[in-house]
Amino acid sequence: MTNKLRVGIVGGTGMVGQRFVQLLDQHPWFEVTAIAASSSSAGKTYEEAVKGRWKLSGSIPDGVKQIVVQDASQVEEVSAHVDFVFCAVDMKKDEIKALEEAYARTGTPVVSNNSAHRWTPDVPMVIPEINPSHLEVIAAQRKRLGTSKGFIAVKPNCSIQSYVPALHALLDFKPTQVVASTYQAISGAGKNFTDWPDMLDNVIPYIGGEEEKSEQEPLRIWGSVENGEIVKASAPHITTQCIRVPVTDGHLATVFASFENKPAKEEILARWKAYQGRPQELGLPSAPKQFITYFEEENRPQTKLDRDIENGMGVSVGRLREDSLYDYKFVGLSHNTLRGAAGGAVLIAELLKAEGYIQAK
Repeated sequence: MTNKLRVGIVGGTGMVGQRFVQLLDQHPWFEVTAIAASSSSAGKTYEEAVKGRWKLSGSIPDGVKQIVVQDASQVEEVSAHVDFVFCAVDMKKDEIKALEEAYARTGTPVVSNNSAHRWTPDVPMVIPEINPSHLEVIAAQRKRLGTSKGFIAVKPNCSIQSYVPALHALLDFKPTQVVASTYQAISGAGKNFTDWPDMLDNVIPYIGGEEEKSEQEPLRIWGSVENGEIVKASAPHITTQCIRVPVTDGHLATVFASFENKPAKEEILARWKAYQGRPQELGLPSAPKQFITYFEEENRPQTKLDRDIENGMGVSVGRLREDSLYDYKFVGLSHNTLRGAAGGAVLIAELLKAEGYIQAK
């Protein structure tokens, strides 16, 4: 056994769980020692549990093939063999909240890919480069849950990461109004084209609940910690449309924005190029060296060409130009299952370890 932290993946057989398995293979800080899923998968080796259901390119990592899947509802049993868990389960919202709190109460930190706790007042919802200070709310959450070590931290919706980082770098100019349309890959629904043949040669102009998340979650990201709770920001006003498009991975956004103090185009480009956050300062293993990359070409970023920038953890921006109704418009792109899902959660866990919130039991 190495000195790496022991990790459990709760919901490890689903698409996001599979991505966690891939990303944690040979991770310098973390080692998968437990995988938990529904009772129908419990007792099987991981290789057996995902047979015929492996959705990702590349094979199952050898290090997890023979791990025996545990029942995710057996919280004490799973927690006994890990230092923290990632959670990516497919359950009802109230069931997820109860399950994640049960793990936290055992003294096991939970880094969640689920949406259930995104609006729990004392649960930090984090994009590590943007709002690492929200981690301080964990102290209040631990008090509420009655634990000295356990807690829950969550990542935000995958779609907002295609445009929120670009806007965040410009907050000093006080954006007032934002219109964003996101063009979202089918992996965001946990599917590929084999699962969802109706998406071939098709666009669906509706994703349930996605527009509300895309409009409100940025305001929580930009909020503040007050009296042991996250209080969301009041501006900018954001309106969105969210559309499912026939691509495998990558969420692209078209964005229009107005500012109280309109910057020059050169100022915007300089801010994007220079922007760094806490993960870059700390040199975290999964952190992109260049968080925001701007493309000068008129036809970039493109989903197929640019979603994997910085190992899928960077954000791409292009086509910045002045607009006739708003101050500026631009296009943003992020990889939804890497930066937007499992990769973003792994980066959160790295930040939590570096800042002392996750330690060996």
